[in-house]
Amino acid sequence: MITVLVADDQAMIRAGFAALLSAQPDIQVVGQAADGLEAVAGARDLRPDVVLMDVRMPRLDGLEATRRIIATGTTTKVVILTTFDVDDYVYAALRGGASGFLVKDAPPEDLVAAVRVVAGGEALLSPSVTRRLIEEFATGSRIDERERLRLNALTAREREVLRQIAGGLSNAEIAGELTLAEETVKSHVGRIFAKLRLRDRAQAVVLAYESGLVTPGSPPAGGRRSGS
Repeated sequence: MITVLVADDQAMIRAGFAALLSAQPDIQVVGQAADGLEAVAGARDLRPDVVLMDVRMPRLDGLEATRRIIATGTTTKVVILTTFDVDDYVYAALRGGASGFLVKDAPPEDLVAAVRVVAGGEALLSPSVTRRLIEEFATGSRIDERERLRLNALTAREREVLRQIAGGLSNAEIAGELTLAEETVKSHVGRIFAKLRLRDRAQAVVLAYESGLVTPGSPPAGGRRSGS
């Protein structure tokens, strides 16, 4: 059973999302929050698998609420709910540890799928939208010296795999692109996350751009882009 906390300051939207998710046999809505402070408290007390987090809320916005939740070291994943798919708040939330984002007017089945994907350990990233988002807001290098040292600790192959992740490729697609076994790619991805202290692919994409390993407008080394 996947447990979910829904955080949105609009009661009708919050109730609608909760009702939709509660109707699924494998999802349980364990709580609702009307603002960021309630979301942080709910994540702490209820320890849901996933928090659906509205960006703009009173008292504490979804961005800062996401940062506070992630800072506790919890395994709870955060999915940002936004009105616009290319938004500086969304970019900041991804950088702060959110596992992905979903536009509020997405079809109901997309919301259900998003919860399942993120609860399963994957990042919720539409490659084309995420690329536009990051290319618009990831201007200049923002990584600190510790992040730079961790990045330098990657092997040449790990850096190549990270470039492919930044291009939106799945493990299977990376395996085909680099002529590797999928299990080998999975091992590389695990080591990359461990060395860079990343939670998921969302943070990997942001770091790849902010470090300059991948530059806006250019495909990842190795060729094509997936998901455009």
